[in-house]
Amino acid sequence: METKHGHQKLDFRSGCSLNRLENLINVFDEYDRHEFDDQMAMEVHIMKEHIFNILGDVQKLDNKLPVANEYLLLSGSARDGTLDIEIESPSELTRGNDFDLDYTLFVPVLKLHDRNQPVVLDMRHSIPCHSWISLKLFDDATVSRWEPCCKTVEKENETGHFLSPPKVCDWFHEALVKVSEDLKENVKRGQPKITTVQQSGVATTIILASGGTRIMYDLVPVVSFRGWPAVAMGWLSENHFWDGIIPEEEVITGFHLVPACSLVGDKEMEWRLSFARSEVQLKRFIPMPFMKTFYAFKAIMNRALGRYNKIMKPYILRGLLLWACDRVKIQYLANEDIVAECLLGLIDDTLQCLLSRSCPNYFIPQYNMIGHLDDQTVLKLCQVRSDPAEHVRNAVDQVKAARELTEAYHNQQMERKSTKSSSENGMSQSNVEMNSRQELDLAEKMRRLVDSNPGKSISVFLNPDDNSQPHFRIDGKFF
Repeated sequence: METKHGHQKLDFRSGCSLNRLENLINVFDEYDRHEFDDQMAMEVHIMKEHIFNILGDVQKLDNKLPVANEYLLLSGSARDGTLDIEIESPSELTRGNDFDLDYTLFVPVLKLHDRNQPVVLDMRHSIPCHSWISLKLFDDATVSRWEPCCKTVEKENETGHFLSPPKVCDWFHEALVKVSEDLKENVKRGQPKITTVQQSGVATTIILASGGTRIMYDLVPVVSFRGWPAVAMGWLSENHFWDGIIPEEEVITGFHLVPACSLVGDKEMEWRLSFARSEVQLKRFIPMPFMKTFYAFKAIMNRALGRYNKIMKPYILRGLLLWACDRVKIQYLANEDIVAECLLGLIDDTLQCLLSRSCPNYFIPQYNMIGHLDDQTVLKLCQVRSDPAEHVRNAVDQVKAARELTEAYHNQQMERKSTKSSSENGMSQSNVEMNSRQELDLAEKMRRLVDSNPGKSISVFLNPDDNSQPHFRIDGKFF
């Protein structure tokens, strides 16, 4: 990256070469990006099916969860900033050592999608972006089912039942532990292995392993809504980067309440509004060069501020991303040649938030996401800004080491499977006949799929541990 006179461009604050910074960001992106081969894609699909089966078993325990549910799967863990929650302490689980991929899964405990369902939000006791959830207008069966997870409030000779986030999280965790223990005792051939089940703040973390892949799921109990809350209506009248690109009705399809409390709220009863569903839609229209920059930015900030993430929550970084898209022309952010300048700009935005003690929520700006702040956090961030290239290089080393550990684990599992296969004896005649019937059934199913999906790419994958359950992929989507 040079000027028209042949001079290399430098960052004035740190003196580092913007060309070097750009190269480091590109190297980080190469190691950080996950490209699935067919085998890994099948393993990911199998584990996703298994986590949904686990939730189905949780529903059968006491019928608390909706029978027909709508989950929201987000890339990244809850501690990675997929949602606005408090981070109590750094996680002991690390990429490469314990898992290869990580996701956050919103699990609605109540699904309020119908127009005729009761109004449950009670915001009279909370600051913006927070609410209590009242069961006052629900039927007796629903109140009875959820009463153990409620806090009762007596006011004006009237008893109110409010859904309690800590009680809901504890119930959810205990239910997942029970189902997981039952599955471990009754392992079926070809099922993913459950390696970890632990409580991580408001989430329950489950790690599954299948073949040579391990996935960490952070399962978060939420309340799901259709439509858009009145408290966020003002946001719709502002100018945004997605105006004219995506219809408004696709952005405001729904929202959630997540178990999180403000600094001044009642932890036993207060929930926080989350617009993760809208963020998924908006993220599709953020230029890839800027997203590449953001992932590097997020990695160095989470690493540098690891001890201070209770103050500087990872979700704040996601808010800065969206505010930057509104402020800077989207055509500029799509330029591959300015990724280094964009990284420095995001760090400067973070410093500005800390110095002003203010970072408005993107959807409800009247809610300031930065609460208590100490000078140590500001000083730590100043160190990042004084030598950004060094911090990106450290992030590259970290993601490179994680990728090498992932590859080593994958190769070890494949070698173990190969050794096991070679030591097995040949099939009995009855097994051969059974396999022949399965092959005929598979051929017939493939014929029907081809007839019903003309012109589409169709592939079939067999799990080596359980070839009785074929998985079909039509134009990149598994069935």
